[in-house]
Amino acid sequence: MRAETGRFSGHLSELHNMEAEHDGGLDPANVHPFGRRPFASMEDNEPAGFDRFDREQEERQRIIATPFVLADPTKIPPRRWLYGRHFIRRYPTTTIAPGGLGKTSLVLVEALAMVTGLPLLGVAVPERLRVWVWNGEDPREEIERRLAAACLHCRIKPEQIAGRLFIDSGRDLPIKIAARQRDATTVSQSVVDDLVHEIRERRIDLLIIDPFVACHDVPENDNSAVDRVAKAWAGVAEAGNCGVELVHHVRKPGAGQASYSVEDARGGSALIGAVRSARVLNGMSQEEASQAGIEAEKRRRYFRVDDGKANMQPPADRAAWHQLVSVPLGNDTPDAPGDFIGVVASWSLPGLLDQITMEQVRAIQAEVDAGDWAESSQAGNWVGRAVASVLRMDPDDKADAAKIKRYLRTWFEGGALRKVSNYDPKKGRNRTAVIVGERV
Repeated sequence: MRAETGRFSGHLSELHNMEAEHDGGLDPANVHPFGRRPFASMEDNEPAGFDRFDREQEERQRIIATPFVLADPTKIPPRRWLYGRHFIRRYPTTTIAPGGLGKTSLVLVEALAMVTGLPLLGVAVPERLRVWVWNGEDPREEIERRLAAACLHCRIKPEQIAGRLFIDSGRDLPIKIAARQRDATTVSQSVVDDLVHEIRERRIDLLIIDPFVACHDVPENDNSAVDRVAKAWAGVAEAGNCGVELVHHVRKPGAGQASYSVEDARGGSALIGAVRSARVLNGMSQEEASQAGIEAEKRRRYFRVDDGKANMQPPADRAAWHQLVSVPLGNDTPDAPGDFIGVVASWSLPGLLDQITMEQVRAIQAEVDAGDWAESSQAGNWVGRAVASVLRMDPDDKADAAKIKRYLRTWFEGGALRKVSNYDPKKGRNRTAVIVGERV
């Protein structure tokens, strides 16, 4: 594939997301499945005027509404997921994370899982795939280090990936799919054509672009420009019948911000709107480390993968958790120490009650039985104090109190404790008290 080295031409701004065609009219060989070419022409040196735009609209394919006919739902092809419920054929997707958390290591191990067909991260692989990884920042040698470490850790042999995994570095093979030129965003048709040709030639199932910012030269905060770039990649996915994963960074966190959602993606929000699936990586919090018994200085080795929408994030103990394990390459020499590479591995956050024995639960029920306890944490007789006395926790400590509240919520839902409404003669009103529910 050749790199795009020529300058980008000017281009007329979009009107209702429709783009100008070549001077010779619509090229039937390049008609988009939905009736239009998805990318800008690269042949014109000057921006088109409205007269030309009007002429092209007269020459374009006629717009005709297509009637909908209700078909047998069982005959509709299912969505073509490539891996898990994130990578999908014919669509762009994105992974968003802070720098240094492990997003590159994650997509590399996922790539190995897809090409080998092995559930390296606990995700079943329906079929072996072909994956092309383009890293726009690191030299090829660094990508090889990371993949070699992952293969060592997962015991993958060369023949298991031969002919199925392709890697390139932006330092050797620049890819700029779009650029800002004369106050207009222009998509490089020659780059698009090269990408689609190579994807078809190699039968690539998934193309990973890491990071997104390295594949274009448009202002990140310009939503219109970012939208054009994202749609260009959508066109590549459609024309190449493959998935395209765009790895992206988060913006600088706000004051007191402890976690991220996809809305924290750097630059304009158009990227999130253009992709089929978005996910975000979050590091382990101090509270989660305490729950899991992880030492404070080691919690940075752990992260979770959350669904793209903040209101759909699963509870921490049911999220997809991973850890970075240090793998020695054994490449030390008399002149230099060997490399230790972080490799992403699957990991499970211990359940909330995993460290509590049945004897302790019974003791808590006995303590509740023996006293008068309120549900409100503001009350002097808060039931959390009964829990704290058995588990030897401090109910006045913020972290311990938060954990006790999670315990109580679990026991209320499971029926080990119950809430009842009692009349309080001192206050002259009802209050919510806590009593023992189902005995364990």
